[in-house]
Amino acid sequence: MPQDAPPGHPWPIGFRATCVRATLYILLIAALAQGAYYEALYFHEVRFSEHGFTELAQSALLATASALLLYTRQVLRVMPNVTLLIFAFVFSSLIREQDYWLDLWVADHTWKVLVTLVIVPILYWIIRERQRFVEEFAGYANSFSFGLFAAGVLTTYVFSRLYGRSVFWEAVLQEHYVRTFKDAAEEVVELLGYALILIAVIELTLLARRWRSARSD
Repeated sequence: MPQDAPPGHPWPIGFRATCVRATLYILLIAALAQGAYYEALYFHEVRFSEHGFTELAQSALLATASALLLYTRQVLRVMPNVTLLIFAFVFSSLIREQDYWLDLWVADHTWKVLVTLVIVPILYWIIRERQRFVEEFAGYANSFSFGLFAAGVLTTYVFSRLYGRSVFWEAVLQEHYVRTFKDAAEEVVELLGYALILIAVIELTLLARRWRSARSD
């Protein structure tokens, strides 16, 4: 087994630690939901826009997840190929969330260039190291973190897009349709998806720490 691959035996999580983490995750999601509520209630001029709480919180979640992935790869040195690929996905999402500011301050479609510069070399590296990637992924695919990550991706990139369609909200609200309803629905569901992705990355980092300890033992 390669040195950077996860150990083959399970490394259980204590019940107390599970309860603490579950409580913290509940508080995180509750804080995000409350922040979106306050944005709708008090900040009418910027609500669900690039200047509002929801959009800024999305960027903060993605930036935190990106930093944790770099820490897991560069410091803990566990699953370097899996964490690199996830980093490419999360960091590209962070860049995509800045499209308004990049178009405003740099040039139109700048985010596409930056995402390409992130994705292409990382995909090349993963293909080159595909054997190690497959070995690492075999251990990660059966983890709680992977399940959460998949749920976050499905929530953000599938459900939020379908749920936030204008035609859906026009059908629901009919003559009372206002674009704000559509924007709120899509952005808040997207916020939940990014929160799930961050929680998945936190779990991945904690899992990597346990695997590192097991490897040392």
